[in-house]
Amino acid sequence: MKDYFFLGTINKLHGYKGELLAYLDTDEPSKYASLESIFIDTDGELLPYIIENLRFKDENNIILKLSGVDVEEAKYLVKSSMYLPLSMLPPLTGNNFYYHEVIGFQVIDKQHGYIGNCSGFLDTGKQAVMQIDFNGKEILLPAVDDFFETVDRENKTLEIIAPDGLIDLYLSDNKEDNSKE
Repeated sequence: MKDYFFLGTINKLHGYKGELLAYLDTDEPSKYASLESIFIDTDGELLPYIIENLRFKDENNIILKLSGVDVEEAKYLVKSSMYLPLSMLPPLTGNNFYYHEVIGFQVIDKQHGYIGNCSGFLDTGKQAVMQIDFNGKEILLPAVDDFFETVDRENKTLEIIAPDGLIDLYLSDNKEDNSKE
């Protein structure tokens, strides 16, 4: 699945003709209005499906009819995740980025300078967290737009403004002396 990105989730059946109601997990769902196919995670394997019909129910919810899928087959797709190849991601510019594209970038904090390389992102449900590897020590930074000042794709660097004290928590070698004198 490393060459694919998560597009959304099939939530339930829609009607009695095998149509599916799906949620698109994207800021710009309209960019996917003319999809011709999707990949659906079926027991850990991505299977391609041709889209016969796609229409929007509201901003992020779509109604899908997949070619050759009747109502009985559609039942098995409910609660499945949908994916697309990374090559179908609309290109981002400026300080907007996809998580996968900045893995390996050097992370430079405004106050501390170089603090390591981005090694990945954790999805905690409510807030994604960037993982930064600093000489084998992991630094975790909430992936909040306000913390990312500059994305330099050419030089593979991310300039950040971490909240006061956050980086110090990870980089300090201070250890409490618990011994009693």
